[in-house]
Amino acid sequence: MSDKPLKSIEQIFKEDGRYPLEAVEFVREGLGYTIENIHPDSGFGSPDADRHVSGSQLCYGLRSMAQKRWGFLARKVLERWNITTTRDFGEIIFLLVENNWMQKQPHDSIEDFEGVYDFREAFDQQFEIDLDQQS
Repeated sequence: MSDKPLKSIEQIFKEDGRYPLEAVEFVREGLGYTIENIHPDSGFGSPDADRHVSGSQLCYGLRSMAQKRWGFLARKVLERWNITTTRDFGEIIFLLVENNWMQKQPHDSIEDFEGVYDFREAFDQQFEIDLDQQS
């Protein structure tokens, strides 16, 4: 199996048909956001740096980024992109893994994204306002 992607990200998600490119871009950006928050001194220039995050950690990082970006509308934006559960985040990640756009650890699985949190509760009932970001 080649380490080089055979299809473009656009082609992969167009063929899959479940998620628009905006959703994929959000998840990819959210991965960087999550890594930066969990491993702030990971040394992005170093190939040996440990930058791995678990499925659960990524789900919480995506939640945080969505809340900061869209506030109370976060769940609605994600729903518009057919993301209604944390499993959807995993589906996007694993499509990228299966097509050599990302790598996983041997212990990583799609089940790591299953039921991490309920969207209604996480985005509506447990909304967090970051007062440090308010001006």
